[in-house]
Amino acid sequence: MNTRVKWLDNMSFVGESASGHSVVMDGPPESGGRNLGVRPMEMLLLGLGGCSSFDIVSMLKKGKQDLVDCEVEISAERAESEPKVFTKIHMHFIISGNDLSEKRVKRAIELSAEKYCSASIMLGKTAEVTHDFEMRQV
Repeated sequence: MNTRVKWLDNMSFVGESASGHSVVMDGPPESGGRNLGVRPMEMLLLGLGGCSSFDIVSMLKKGKQDLVDCEVEISAERAESEPKVFTKIHMHFIISGNDLSEKRVKRAIELSAEKYCSASIMLGKTAEVTHDFEMRQV
């Protein structure tokens, strides 16, 4: 997998993925940015959420669950000194559907966190990654 990040101006960058998609990243004004895009560290959390959600939706669909929606709210803490790595990350999944099996939802989240989500496993090397979930019947 190859990607490219190109500096635009000030503290703005465009990231180009191997699949042909682009995203703008920028810093806050106090760091010379203009707040025109997502912060790079926020991108890591977004990638984590996307990776985990991809796994969970895939497993629940394969398990014949009547899934309507999957959302994850992520909160994180960073170290106070450089490098300001994530030290704690909590993922709260909101899984919506009809007659969902709590056991299957729980298992899908566990498998994603422990086996399939590369982002979760990598970030777990420096951060305590926790998760919980709620189910909403539709």
